[in-house]
Amino acid sequence: MILELKNIDKSFGEKEVLKGVSFTAEGGKAFGLLGRNGAGKTTSIRILMNVFPANSGEVLVDGKPIDYDKIGIGYLPEERGLYPKKIIIDQLTYFAELKGMSRKDAVKSIDYWLERLGMTEYRNKRLDTLSKGNQQKIQLITALAHDPDIVILDEPFSGLDPVNAMLLKDVVKEQIAKGKIVLFSSHQMSYIEEFCDSIAILNNGVVALHGDLHDIKRDYPRDRLVVRTENSDAIKADFGSACSITESGDLLIQLSSADEKKAVMTRLVENYDVDEVRVFEPSLNDIFVEYAGDAAKED
Repeated sequence: MILELKNIDKSFGEKEVLKGVSFTAEGGKAFGLLGRNGAGKTTSIRILMNVFPANSGEVLVDGKPIDYDKIGIGYLPEERGLYPKKIIIDQLTYFAELKGMSRKDAVKSIDYWLERLGMTEYRNKRLDTLSKGNQQKIQLITALAHDPDIVILDEPFSGLDPVNAMLLKDVVKEQIAKGKIVLFSSHQMSYIEEFCDSIAILNNGVVALHGDLHDIKRDYPRDRLVVRTENSDAIKADFGSACSITESGDLLIQLSSADEKKAVMTRLVENYDVDEVRVFEPSLNDIFVEYAGDAAKED
């Protein structure tokens, strides 16, 4: 399955929020939709979910306009939207029925997910008796219980402790393995970098960068080397101003050109006790800072 937002324009009054936004996400892979607050992420997601229409452009699945009666979408919003005073099983069943499930199938699926997420003991409790992290897991069930084709996760790891974050990672990997489209929207770049094959960075309502994350990194000049060693002082003296220290304490050597990589690597290994030497690639955080620009207003 291939999901495509194609030339999406959206205005609210005189404010132009999206300007020809296009990106593609594939089944069986995770896609990262990134941007600072106000870049257009939330608006893009709402158009994708048919919350409101675009002024122009199309949402396509496998080259055809998306059929919302046939393509299920699960959404974990950044701002939680459940009822704090209601019994958990009752409201989870209600939301699943809204997605077209029979009550019997809804309860069966919900009980599976309660057990999968270690939440069975809270089945008949009110939501407001749970911790913030456990409330988030209940919200996640509303996104997954109806077995959607497209799973949209907006800041999914916010508020989770390391154990629950690992559990959510496993769930996300399972959804990807099932061939679903998993779309992340997050400012936690480490998670995007861990999961996402492709990304789109929005800046002021336009796509500033879109493509395979590995290819994007490979497109950067490969003219710097990262060196991990206990001989930092000697190497710095040897390479002079071409050598600097990174935030992690490694050495960063600027080459005159990428063609020097092999020769300099050989020189380092033969002359110094080097634990690691590799070509520097920018982190997703570096790429985000470069392309996200100055958008500072809320979506």
